[in-house]
Amino acid sequence: MKAVAVFPSKANSAHLRDIPASAVNDIPGGRGVLVKVLRVGLCGTDREIDAGDYGTTPPGSDFLVLGHENFGIVQEVGSQVTQFATGDYVVALVRYPGSSWYDDLGMPDMFTDSQYHEHGISLLHGFLTEYYVDLPEQMAKVPAGLRDIGVLVEPLSVVEKGVNQAYEIQRRIRVWRPKVAAVLGAGPIGLLAALSLRLRGLDVLVFGLEELPHLNSDLVLDLGGRYLSTASTSLADAAKELGPFDLTFEATGYSPLVFEAMDVLGKNGVLILASVTSGNRTVEVPADAINMGFVLGNKVVVGSVNANRLDYEAAVRDLAVAEARFPGWLPCIITHRVEALGKYQQAFEILTGNPRPIKVVFEVAQED
Repeated sequence: MKAVAVFPSKANSAHLRDIPASAVNDIPGGRGVLVKVLRVGLCGTDREIDAGDYGTTPPGSDFLVLGHENFGIVQEVGSQVTQFATGDYVVALVRYPGSSWYDDLGMPDMFTDSQYHEHGISLLHGFLTEYYVDLPEQMAKVPAGLRDIGVLVEPLSVVEKGVNQAYEIQRRIRVWRPKVAAVLGAGPIGLLAALSLRLRGLDVLVFGLEELPHLNSDLVLDLGGRYLSTASTSLADAAKELGPFDLTFEATGYSPLVFEAMDVLGKNGVLILASVTSGNRTVEVPADAINMGFVLGNKVVVGSVNANRLDYEAAVRDLAVAEARFPGWLPCIITHRVEALGKYQQAFEILTGNPRPIKVVFEVAQED
């Protein structure tokens, strides 16, 4: 079967190749679930892996199949599988369990191993292929009514984890009722964070680079949020006029902005860091003032990466609620659809082009 793969550490190495076909019996004991891939989303992680910034091949392989944002339909299940049936729509979890006790608790996203296993990223092939087989506990079911936007479950799960972590942490103060949230970044994760926070009843301010109007800002306004361009409004000025920010979700990938966000976070506030940054940037910061503000204001910074099964299930629920409250909003995030795996070059040109797309999705196959 066909797959889009790269040679990690080699820039611009994406290519189409043949790989062995997946079969339900690839997983022993009758516990396999064979899935036909319908759609795969591309994101900045895929762009950076193709650029040679990171990525690790599975043992015994010199290539890595790309793709972690996935959506498919079950083709066959092993004799011991009771959770899924042929025809079910599913999303596979990206992070695979390791050897820590967090993995035994169903929380591989909180791993303590020195190496992590993630489909399409590190040590596991991804989903940018025709079929895959996996364990039932590594999948989440998606209702048929969400099949057109099911590929957004994985990126939304990342948001769900971060937001849920904030609420979990704030159990320390017994009652936490955040009113105003700032979302830094208006890309796909930033927009999904704005959606998640609006569904929780918060007033949301989204900060992006571009001035209004454009599609990203329009989508924020359609949620009842407010969009501000950092080209004309600083975080500090916005916090003085519209804050304090009870919760801030950082999704820009621009690390110096983190310290600005720390400086303007409100008392008892939580700053969620959800973007992976590379490079070696250095900045001067008002360290004493930031430290004093966090100590006296009982503030929290939490890093959040990936997601576990509960977060995926929460993402499915929020997609359903969002479709009811903001009908037609979620499909607008998918700005580009690329037909067939063989058009991978076109997909990466769109992904790296200017202006940047919101979400590029491979239409890998049609349903039978």
